[in-house]
Amino acid sequence: MITLLFLSSGLFLGWSLGANDAANIFGTAVGTRMVRFRTAAILGSIFVIIGAVVQGAGASHTLGELGKVSTLAAAFTVALAAALTVFWMTRLSLPVSTSQAIVGAIIGWNFYTNSPTDVGVLTKIVSTWVSGPILGGIFAVLLFMLLQLATRKAKLHLLYKDALVRVGLLLIGAFGAYSLGANNIANVMGVFTDAVHFPEIHIGWLVISGKQQLFFVGGVAIAIGIITYSKHVMETVGNTLMPLTPEAALVVVLAQAMVLFIFSSQSLSNAVASIGLPAIPLVPVSSSQVVIGAIIGIGLYKGGREIKLNILGSISLGWIATPIAAGILSFFMLFFVNNVFKQDVGSNLIENLIIKEISTHKPPASPVVDTMGLMDPLDLVKHVGTPKTVPAPTHHHTIYWVIGILAFMTLASLLFLWNRWMKKKKQWLSQIKQLKETHQQQLDAIQKKLTERNAIQEDMDKELKFRQNEMTTMAMNIIHKNEFLNDLKKEILTIKGKMKDPESRHNLNKLTLMVSQNISIDRDREKFQLHVDEQNTRFLQLLIEKFPAMTENEKRLATLLRLNLSSKEIASILNISPKSVEMNRYRLRKKLGVPGDVGLTEFIREL
Repeated sequence: MITLLFLSSGLFLGWSLGANDAANIFGTAVGTRMVRFRTAAILGSIFVIIGAVVQGAGASHTLGELGKVSTLAAAFTVALAAALTVFWMTRLSLPVSTSQAIVGAIIGWNFYTNSPTDVGVLTKIVSTWVSGPILGGIFAVLLFMLLQLATRKAKLHLLYKDALVRVGLLLIGAFGAYSLGANNIANVMGVFTDAVHFPEIHIGWLVISGKQQLFFVGGVAIAIGIITYSKHVMETVGNTLMPLTPEAALVVVLAQAMVLFIFSSQSLSNAVASIGLPAIPLVPVSSSQVVIGAIIGIGLYKGGREIKLNILGSISLGWIATPIAAGILSFFMLFFVNNVFKQDVGSNLIENLIIKEISTHKPPASPVVDTMGLMDPLDLVKHVGTPKTVPAPTHHHTIYWVIGILAFMTLASLLFLWNRWMKKKKQWLSQIKQLKETHQQQLDAIQKKLTERNAIQEDMDKELKFRQNEMTTMAMNIIHKNEFLNDLKKEILTIKGKMKDPESRHNLNKLTLMVSQNISIDRDREKFQLHVDEQNTRFLQLLIEKFPAMTENEKRLATLLRLNLSSKEIASILNISPKSVEMNRYRLRKKLGVPGDVGLTEFIREL
């Protein structure tokens, strides 16, 4: 039970991670109604747990090398400091990274316990804070280019394209959730791996290690965060830094999942090392940073005009502030837990001070002595007991007083800032209430007008859809009639070739002439063309404004292409050969200046 109590801070951190970082995977899909929240939450929860259990050990091992938090109380405090940093910075609407928060909290523990911080490991971790977003941007641009090329080649119908995007968002979302669990479970439970040891569980041939059990608990906490608190974040995410289409969002999620997978895959790292290249560092990477890098990459590929630089600046400041705030908070919380609750947090700094003080005096007689009659200082500390049983020198109290005063000043400053913030919040709420009361009538009137306009727009959309269907039906009738008459004419000519009676051949000639005359009559075509011109008035006006040199025949061809008719169908309607249609299409493409990699029909439909 006590173990579960100490694990609560890690579970809180996992819940915060699930509530916030799940939006990086399914945010745009849910926000644009491409995927329902329930589907996204269930899929994300399942795969984040699988990723944590199956592949979470790699990044956790590297985080352990940064600082081996040796006691359960210390692990609880470090995780709680990181969780509170994430929670409060999120409440203040500042961008936050769980990876940076836990790294800062571990360094705070290193400082408090006078434990060495491995500069090489720290450099490796910090380098991924830079390389992760860069890799995300590179992957996003390459995937976006590939998706554009595939879309142009496939020329899918809009409905098929929409269905493929939905399926892609689900599959890539599952992969993204798996990668999130595999990489970021180290942030949630990494500090507990040296302090909590569960016995192995044997289920037949399956062996579940204690670390995997710990990661499973953390994965469940992340899943609960996804299910209980991520819906609002998912519904509002996606357009903060730059507007994203569903296709671009799919690319961003896939790029993020690939980067997180790369930095958590032991097999991939070993494979790279086996061919003589530097091994890939297995470190927890911020999914938020990678997503932002991917979004910026797509934005730069599109020209960079849509990127909101002011938001990017605040995000960068948040990345700098997060590890610093977590480290300071971790240091003071460790001091509080160690000295108020008398919990062992691995206080190497205090023990070293006591050992130094004892080593300057002759040790008292004790049964634990070496052959020379002297006791080793470390043995003395172990023999006497915990530091509280050894009278501390006077200057140790000075250290406590200094740290206590600093902690008190920090707490007082935070309370002062909190009080000012609450007063401002009350003022803002009061102003908002007044504005709501002042403009409520105007909003009601606007809402009423919008409702009326929406109703009118719906009627117009229905009418437009009906007219478009009517035009398509007319075109198909003309095409089918002409095809039937042409087939009939060919059949008559075949029969005529077999006839030898002059009178019968004469009668067949008359019948052939009647069919030919019926094909050449323009009544149906003129009626159809008038109907098309009537329904495409705005489109024809746009053609006149943009391309004043277009002829009437070219305008007629453009309106037929806008109906998505093939060259053969257009030839049947205009009573010309398909070869002539192709020639006219070529001339129209040249006159409109359509790029070589864009279809003429696609260009016209997007005007």
